[in-house]
Amino acid sequence: MSISKALQLSLFAIATIAYSLPAKSATNYPTPALAEYVYGCMKANGENRDSLQRCSCSIDVIASVISYDHYVAAETYKSMGMVPGENGALFRESAPAKTSITELKRAQAEADIRCF
Repeated sequence: MSISKALQLSLFAIATIAYSLPAKSATNYPTPALAEYVYGCMKANGENRDSLQRCSCSIDVIASVISYDHYVAAETYKSMGMVPGENGALFRESAPAKTSITELKRAQAEADIRCF
């Protein structure tokens, strides 16, 4: 077998394996989380095609800045911090909460600059 024929068979085998694997998402954020963010963003910024593009861009930028686990933690701190009184104080005032929320705000600011 010639080197050219062996190279062709190797490339064919690699391509076959690559196409049989599931496609990897551009982000590690699950689709429902992406959809929920875009839906909420569009509700706040208008329900039109331009808003769809900008909101999709926004979550892509956020996903490029912080991991999904950090995103979930920050969103949890934010929502639990809205609980009034002492019950929500831990989620508003603890160092991990402040750090996590600051990280999310930084990612959102970057998204606003790039997308809006």
